[in-house]
Amino acid sequence: MISIVIPCYRVKDHILEVLKGIGPEVGKIYLVDDACPENSGQYVMDSFSDPRLDVIFHRKNLGVGGAVKTGYRKALKDGATIIVKLDGDGQMNPQLINKLVDPIVKKQADYVKGNRFYDLDNLLKMPGLRRFGNALLSFASKMVSGYWNVMDPTNGFTAISSAVLKNLPIEKLDDGFFFEQDLLFRLNTIRAVVTDLPMIAHYGKEKSNLKIRKVLFTFPFKYLNRLFKRIFYSYFLRDFNVGSLELILAFLFMGFGIVFGTIKWAQSISTGLPATAGTVILAGLPVILGFQAFLSFLHFDLTNIPGKPLSGFED
Repeated sequence: MISIVIPCYRVKDHILEVLKGIGPEVGKIYLVDDACPENSGQYVMDSFSDPRLDVIFHRKNLGVGGAVKTGYRKALKDGATIIVKLDGDGQMNPQLINKLVDPIVKKQADYVKGNRFYDLDNLLKMPGLRRFGNALLSFASKMVSGYWNVMDPTNGFTAISSAVLKNLPIEKLDDGFFFEQDLLFRLNTIRAVVTDLPMIAHYGKEKSNLKIRKVLFTFPFKYLNRLFKRIFYSYFLRDFNVGSLELILAFLFMGFGIVFGTIKWAQSISTGLPATAGTVILAGLPVILGFQAFLSFLHFDLTNIPGKPLSGFED
C-alpha cells in the first residue's frame, strides 16, 4: 500500500488543491498539522472529505522533520509498504507519485527523491536566491551523505520503502529543515540505494518557512557532524577498505610534513640560518604524497555509492 505523509504549516491556501490531485493509487493520506497557526488540519477536516484521509494534530510545533516523523510512524503502524512525503504548498505535482514510487516497486531503489535541477528551462524559473542556495546545499549534501549521484537535497517530494525505513533510527532524524539531508546521511549508513526523479516544481505566491539565517548558523555544524560520522561509520566502523587506508596515509603523510616543516621553519627563523634543500624536501614530499592519497580517497568515495537495493531482499 502506498501512503502519503503531508506536513502542514502555513499551507491553508494550497492544501486543498494538493489533496484533490492525489490519485487512486494512494491507499492512505496522513496530514500532520504541526501546530499550524492557520489551523490547516481543522480546515481540511471541514472542507475535504476522503475516507483515506487521517488528520494528525501536534500540540506544539516540532518542525517539518518532526511532522514527517509522526506521519512515518503512523504509516508504518498501519502497514504501508511505500511512504511518500509531499509538501502541502502546491509546488509538487501529486500526479507524479506513480513515477516517484516506480523504482521502489521494481526494486531498483530504496529511496527516490525529486530533482528540480534536471531541466534547464524549469531551473531558470526557480527564484535566483533559492537556486543559488540549493546548489550550495546540494554540493555540501553530496559530501556529507556520500550520495554523489543525487542533486537537490532539500526537495520535499520523496518516497521510501517501508522495509528500509524500519531499519533507520527515526527518532534520531532531524526535526527541522535539515530532515531530508539527515535522512540521506542515515540511508548511506545502511547502504540504501537512492535515485532522483526529474521533475518540474510550480512556484507561485507561497512563502517558504525556511529562513536563510537559520541555514547559515545551524546547517554548517550539522554538516560537519554528519560528515565525520559518515566517514567513521563507512570506513572504520562498518567496513575497512582501500579508502580507509588512503585516508589514514593522507593524514599521516600530511601531518608529518606540516609538523616537521613548521618546526624547521621556526628553527630557521630563530637561528637566522636557511633550511637546507634536504630539509625542504623532507617537509614538502610527505605533504605532496599525503595530498595525493587524499585525492585517491575522494575518488574511491565518489565510486563507493550503494548499488544493491536493500528492499530487494525483503521477500
